[in-house]
Amino acid sequence: MFVRKTWRREGLSIPQKYLRAFFTKDNWIPDAERSARERRSKKMGGTTDYSDWSHENLIKRVTQLEKELKSNTKSVTPLPKRNLQKPRRERDFDPSKYNTRLIALKLAYLGKRYNGFEHHAHPTPLTTIEEELWQALNKARLIFSQGVNPLAPGEVNWEGCEYSKCGRTDKGVSAFGQVIGIRVRSNRPLPKAKAKSTREESVEGEAIEEEDMYNTYPRENGIEVTSAPLSPSAGVPGPRGSDSGTFSLSDPEIQESLDFDHITDEIPYPQVLNRLLPPDIRILAWCPSPPVDFSARFSCRERRYRYFFTQPAFSPIPSQLEHGASASKIKDGWLDIDAMREAARLYEGLHDFRNFCKVDPGKQITNFERRIFYANIEEVDDYTSSLAYVNGGSFLDESIRSKTDGETKAPKIYTFDLHGSAFLWHQVRHMVAILFLVGQGLEKPSVVSELLDVEKNPGRPTYEMATDTPLVLWDCVFPHEDDESRTDALDWHYIGDSPGFSEGKFGQAGLMDDLWKVWRERKIDSILAGELMGIVSRQGVDASELSGGKGGKGRSQKVFDGSDTPRFAGKYTKVMDKTRMETVEVVNERYVVRKGLVAKDQKKGFKRMEKEGEGKKDGE
Repeated sequence: MFVRKTWRREGLSIPQKYLRAFFTKDNWIPDAERSARERRSKKMGGTTDYSDWSHENLIKRVTQLEKELKSNTKSVTPLPKRNLQKPRRERDFDPSKYNTRLIALKLAYLGKRYNGFEHHAHPTPLTTIEEELWQALNKARLIFSQGVNPLAPGEVNWEGCEYSKCGRTDKGVSAFGQVIGIRVRSNRPLPKAKAKSTREESVEGEAIEEEDMYNTYPRENGIEVTSAPLSPSAGVPGPRGSDSGTFSLSDPEIQESLDFDHITDEIPYPQVLNRLLPPDIRILAWCPSPPVDFSARFSCRERRYRYFFTQPAFSPIPSQLEHGASASKIKDGWLDIDAMREAARLYEGLHDFRNFCKVDPGKQITNFERRIFYANIEEVDDYTSSLAYVNGGSFLDESIRSKTDGETKAPKIYTFDLHGSAFLWHQVRHMVAILFLVGQGLEKPSVVSELLDVEKNPGRPTYEMATDTPLVLWDCVFPHEDDESRTDALDWHYIGDSPGFSEGKFGQAGLMDDLWKVWRERKIDSILAGELMGIVSRQGVDASELSGGKGGKGRSQKVFDGSDTPRFAGKYTKVMDKTRMETVEVVNERYVVRKGLVAKDQKKGFKRMEKEGEGKKDGE
């Protein structure tokens, strides 16, 4: 490069073609071109002209600029995104402009995901069915609660809705015929008759008080239709208003309201609510005209439950692998259905069921008599593929084979069907737990009679109740008081029955579509699990060739309680030999004293009762 530095200074004149040979384009620029570039740069406002840069230099420059840009943008706060949508303005809603009516709703739900039906004042790990109903009813503006945002109703408060419920199912329990009564918004026009002002004004206009209309109580001059009362002693109803008694059907002021069809012109309550409820909660039917003084709880004369279980109850093992002597004569996993039926029939009639329930001292219940109309073990038609391996010789109980002429096809599905007037807390689960012990051969059917004898056995033995998930509140029946057949007297309108809404059941996005989706998801899980069990049972050495190992004398007794797997109970102790719980009287008295609801001079009597009731066993 020495030549380039010296050629001008020494006055040398080198031809242009030789200069380009000595100096590269990157390092050498003729004077004329350099001047032209400077002029163009000034015209462009000082920007750099990259037209003659080499490819390598351009890449270096771009890399340098990217680094500078990245370092500069780190300190810059990004601008907030523009919300092009206008904020949704909640429309003002005037409840006083709408008529209301009392209806009954029949609903079904799968209880596994819920913390029971009833809402609790304290927080629960899972939501409840009532909370879901509350939110759906508010979002649909079917009920009105002052100060409540319909899109986020919050705490459940049924005040002003004439709300009642038939069954209060526990955590995990399902229902296919739960019934609630509730007063909701109606499409029926309010009569044009001049109503009293909702504002009370003084003569001088000194004070004005506005009536609170944020409720679904009957509206002034509102009309609704009711059915004949379930009790013969009540009067026969007619069209009625909230304050004015019975209206005259010829009154011209109420003709528009009377011309309203209380079914076809009404809000389709089941369809509206089903669009807002979770997929495992569905409204099945509604009753447009409940009887006079209807209460879903107190008007119900019969509640029906079903508890589902399989036969075998849990997976059996080959006979040659069973170690030790079992306390049962029945092969592990199998149930004696005939013995269970014999025990179930002993429940029928009017009995004191204090030994088949959990005592709630807060309610201070003293009457534990309940009437059971029907109790039996029924086989359910099952359309699932069978697990063939449990029908094999070493897996099958021989007594089961002999009773079915060798044509046993297992697993089978059975239910404990129970119909009664009313039930105590956890009563059904305690009753079915005893039946499972009888079915396993651990107890005789006569144990039911012993537990029903409360004079001989006033304290409940400490046996475990059955699990919750297989239990279903199957139906709630509202017969006339003098109807011995106990036929439901409510006028139920099921989804798909009403004209104009026939597609609500089998149509697109109808009730059956919703239930199919819920069923199929669980059905595929069941099929895959069953196929896997079948494959594993056929792999390796045949079960008939297996032999048991040594030992096993201290074998723990498997006890079936309705769960997916049996409970290991060690050496089995008979129910009537178990430790007894405190009597109902002692439990109630203890609660009263602890809450300070009893006078000091009465505590001595309580202590005496407590001492007499502690640790009592059979025959003492």
